[in-house]
Amino acid sequence: MNSNPAAQQSSKVVLITGGAKRVGAAITRELHSHGANILLHYNTSAAEALALQAELNAVRADSVIIQQSNLLETANLPALIEATLEHFGKLDALINNASSYYPTILGSIQPEQWEDLMGSNLKAPLFLSQAAADALETSQGCIVNITDMHIERPKKNYLVYSAAKAGLVSLTKSLAQELAPKVRVNAVAPGPVLWPDDNQEFDEAYRQQVVNQTLLKRTGEPSDIAKAVKFLIYDAPFVTGHVLAVDGGRHLST
Repeated sequence: MNSNPAAQQSSKVVLITGGAKRVGAAITRELHSHGANILLHYNTSAAEALALQAELNAVRADSVIIQQSNLLETANLPALIEATLEHFGKLDALINNASSYYPTILGSIQPEQWEDLMGSNLKAPLFLSQAAADALETSQGCIVNITDMHIERPKKNYLVYSAAKAGLVSLTKSLAQELAPKVRVNAVAPGPVLWPDDNQEFDEAYRQQVVNQTLLKRTGEPSDIAKAVKFLIYDAPFVTGHVLAVDGGRHLST
């Protein structure tokens, strides 16, 4: 347990899944810069998680702890909540950020792909939110789910991923109803911010096509998503059941 109760109560406590790299790391840094104490979950990115923990704890001691968990193992999810409460004494916000992302082409979709994509993008957020509900009600906290710009216009050849993220929007709105009035539940739907590291589909021609489909004619930055999450946690006390598009206007593209 944090040995400074006064500091513990004055800072928000946040649990973020997949918070060690890419957009998750940007969210972690943004919230930490606003005084949040953080349980940073990771699955396979141990080196990145340790490095980010060291970086942020050098700024403010004992403000970030890390915990490994495979989110597909549903029975283990309550342990993330328990670890947060044990160390920081409360939980103010849950960010369901972790996600699997890859194509699944109709005719060759395998059950393992369904389990993985639905598991990380929909099932884990549901069961982690369920496990966090009591703690969030106590703190009158909130949940932020990270969805995708393709929730309204599914991406071709990404059938299972698109369906899972669309389900996450429905889950967001359903949880907002179920957990009201004490807990707010919202989502952020990112547009083109970071390209996948290991997917050759996203060549320069494709990337330029995507940029041309945004109203702002450019890609965003991970910090754009992080600031949107910060807004929903810190500055939106009368907002719940909402999906905030952070996509440069691409959802309006015709």
